[in-house]
Amino acid sequence: MPSSIPLPELLAPAGNREKLETAVAYGADAVYLGGTAFNLRAKAQGFSPDRLLEALDFAHAHGVKVYYCLNILAWEKHLPGVMAQLEQLGSLPVDALIIADPGIVRLAQKITPHIPIHLSTQANTSNSASAMFWKDMGVSRINLARELGASAIRAIAQSVKSELELELFVHGAMCMAISGRCLLSAHLNQRSANQGLCTHPCRFDYKTVAIRVDERTRPGEGLWEITQDEEYSRILSAQDLCLVKYLPWFIKNRITSLKIEGRMKTSAYLCQVVDAYRTALDDAASKNFRPGTYVDCLSQAATRPLSSGFFCPRRQIFFTPQSEPESIILARIIRRVNADSWIIAVKNPWDVTGPVAIMAPGLKRPVLGPDLFRVEKETGEGVTQAHPGLNYVLRSDHPDLAPHLFLQTYRANRT
Repeated sequence: MPSSIPLPELLAPAGNREKLETAVAYGADAVYLGGTAFNLRAKAQGFSPDRLLEALDFAHAHGVKVYYCLNILAWEKHLPGVMAQLEQLGSLPVDALIIADPGIVRLAQKITPHIPIHLSTQANTSNSASAMFWKDMGVSRINLARELGASAIRAIAQSVKSELELELFVHGAMCMAISGRCLLSAHLNQRSANQGLCTHPCRFDYKTVAIRVDERTRPGEGLWEITQDEEYSRILSAQDLCLVKYLPWFIKNRITSLKIEGRMKTSAYLCQVVDAYRTALDDAASKNFRPGTYVDCLSQAATRPLSSGFFCPRRQIFFTPQSEPESIILARIIRRVNADSWIIAVKNPWDVTGPVAIMAPGLKRPVLGPDLFRVEKETGEGVTQAHPGLNYVLRSDHPDLAPHLFLQTYRANRT
């Protein structure tokens, strides 16, 4: 990869403080987060004004940018609250606002003209004319529609050139609707996806009773027919997006930012995904790109098939979960107590008598043998079993241990 071409920004979700710390620890260049209202993940914990200031200080101290989501498609009743939130944000060092609604773009231009505006994928920008329209409205970055393929993305990038920054989703859940504009949740559960309240009915289990569709000019042909046994299935559920194999393409085409979906995902999921993409970007820069290694790591976090989405002319499936992952996230390091003591939060049942792997950034997985660590209750009593939801003390002086990193079960056959 020519050294003159800059690497894209790696943009990760931060649904709460723990996820923020995880994204930063594993190499995100920027994070996106929201408050407690007016963003498309209303069920995420979000950040209150006080917590937001702490989050900004933490991220900026580590050289990480923070983009704030105000990306609902607003109703009239939302506007006073949106304006009040913009007034609060005006005095905070937010690096950009992520907005979808043109009315909120207009309000932001008036109330917070000093904060850059990034256009959400919800705006469904699918051509260069639309991109330039938004530039005229004061937008500095566009997250392009998720329905675009590589050729369409390249054409837009070549047309707007240096006039606009372009951002793309490269990993995570995909919506069956156009750029997330879905009415299923509102119809079934009176919770609007476009107000941040999606209940994800496309992921529900359904059972077909009788479905056969004939088209008017083809009577009797059975244009579409679904047959199903007695079990329920997820007939509407989209595969997850995974474009890690194509990162050199994004670099070559000078895409500004690569975005990971998942403010509602766990921090254990986030550490694996951010680590894989950070390592892949750095490897591409050093001409040591190893796509199989990254997909292997991402498969450990996958609960649905990983695919190329709309990016390729024909969709590619890279991984389909058929069993439990070979490695399980065991614990997260919260903070260091002294030279050889760490407070850890256990995530899954853990037999501490066997070896464990440290999830060090760069997809490094140094092994802690049972003779190299001890797990204790906070009272100092040693344990052989650690239980999820509880904090313990890990005693070890291994040099790869650090705050906000994770421990996982040891895989003897790791490559």
